[in-house]
Amino acid sequence: MALAKVPTLQFKTCDIFGSHSKCQNFLPLQNRNHSAKKTRTLVIEARANTRTENAKIRNRRMRKKFNGTPTRPRLSVFCSDKQLYAMLVDDQNKKCLFYGSTLQKSIRDDPSCTTIEAAKRVGEELVKACVDLNINEISYYDRNGFARGERMQAFEIAIGHFGLLPR
Repeated sequence: MALAKVPTLQFKTCDIFGSHSKCQNFLPLQNRNHSAKKTRTLVIEARANTRTENAKIRNRRMRKKFNGTPTRPRLSVFCSDKQLYAMLVDDQNKKCLFYGSTLQKSIRDDPSCTTIEAAKRVGEELVKACVDLNINEISYYDRNGFARGERMQAFEIAIGHFGLLPR
């Protein structure tokens, strides 16, 4: 019995599944080229640091140089969207010598005030704590990469009158 060459039927996937968006040849399989594999090269792209990452890296590098001591602590200030937090840090003994924020009731209540006025009061409380602890200068003013906004400026003016900020 001899085999005769019979033409194969060609179906499309849209004929079988009813989808008109993708019409591809479904049969015969021997017409498909499965032997040729496409190789893709792996491309690794370097990502540039964003502004906030640069500030964090710079801040980490500066903390290595300026460690706070009990007589010359580091002044660290964090400024969120609505509040300001400040602390004097003794890095040698790993202690916080002073902590103040615009959320504290003692600063915010009498009389009630805005966050800018509260930031000024935090600076005044910091100056009082420095007088009590016999601190005349700080080793480093650490703003954590934050820009000087209104709250930060009010805080800096309050501590600048005492002479804590390095010029």
